[in-house]
Amino acid sequence: MTKAELVEDVARAAELTKKDAERLVEIVFESIIETLNQGEKIELRGFGSFRVRERGARRGRNPKTGDPVSIPAKRVPYFKPGKELKELINDNGPQAPAVSENSRSVTSDETHQPTVL
Repeated sequence: MTKAELVEDVARAAELTKKDAERLVEIVFESIIETLNQGEKIELRGFGSFRVRERGARRGRNPKTGDPVSIPAKRVPYFKPGKELKELINDNGPQAPAVSENSRSVTSDETHQPTVL
């Protein structure tokens, strides 16, 4: 789902104009971003929580040259789904594809952190 599709859904569900629905969605996103920037967490019961995690400085390497690179510390937004959301996804969502014997598991290096819009 894109932001435009979200705006359309909100406009339809709340019987608002697209312009009003777009502003409403923007206000929600701005509020989430502002709250996270202040170091606070956001808990939406039944949906999940948004938090900011601190990542320490570390040494990496330039994949092109192999030279060591210093990666500075940073703050990263993180979303943790709530119990009810997990249950709804698992009970009502599309079935996950079957895993074949030739499939490989995903390592922790291959996982991605979700981002907040």
